[in-house]
Amino acid sequence: MLASRRALLVSFASLAALVACGRKRKLSAVPAGATVLALGDSITFGTGTTPESSYPSVLARLTGWNVVNAGVPGDTSADALARLPGLLQEHSPQLVLVSIGGNDLLRRLPVAETRANIRAICQQAAAAGAQVVLIAIPEASAVAAAMRSLGDHALYGEIATEMKLPLHSSGWSRVLGDPAMRSDPIHANAQGYEAFARGLAERLRELGLAAAR
Repeated sequence: MLASRRALLVSFASLAALVACGRKRKLSAVPAGATVLALGDSITFGTGTTPESSYPSVLARLTGWNVVNAGVPGDTSADALARLPGLLQEHSPQLVLVSIGGNDLLRRLPVAETRANIRAICQQAAAAGAQVVLIAIPEASAVAAAMRSLGDHALYGEIATEMKLPLHSSGWSRVLGDPAMRSDPIHANAQGYEAFARGLAERLRELGLAAAR
């Protein structure tokens, strides 16, 4: 009888976990002065402009948050995943902005590995108590860039849907698809980073994460 009750409790717990995983995460406002981690590669770092014009710096001015620029040029999703535990421990962010995978796509790394790494990044950030926003990266295409028709890689929408995460779509695609906002074929200039940060801030306000300013 005891074994049956335990089995029943385990079944109920498993069912509750499955139901919870299928729910969209409830977001709460991140107050001014809170720490936000911007995880990424060279476009998060701000390659092509000054540190003050990088998107995390602009976002900090727009929101009043302490935005930690955790962008490392050349990083792949695997590199960012390896760095994440130390960053979470050091900064205890209330929000993690995940903008990674561009170098994976440029190097033609297996998409399944990139997807698994990004999922693990989002899971680890959430497990540490942070809210997570996923930022889509464009499909690597020189032709599309030349034609100003860059589009997001499908894996970001798939991960956001699967994990019930908020997604900021088309931000980088719009900026990097416009020669006037690029410093080179794969990086923004100061105008581009400003435009990206403003678009992201607006999306974060829509989600209820950032206050109107």
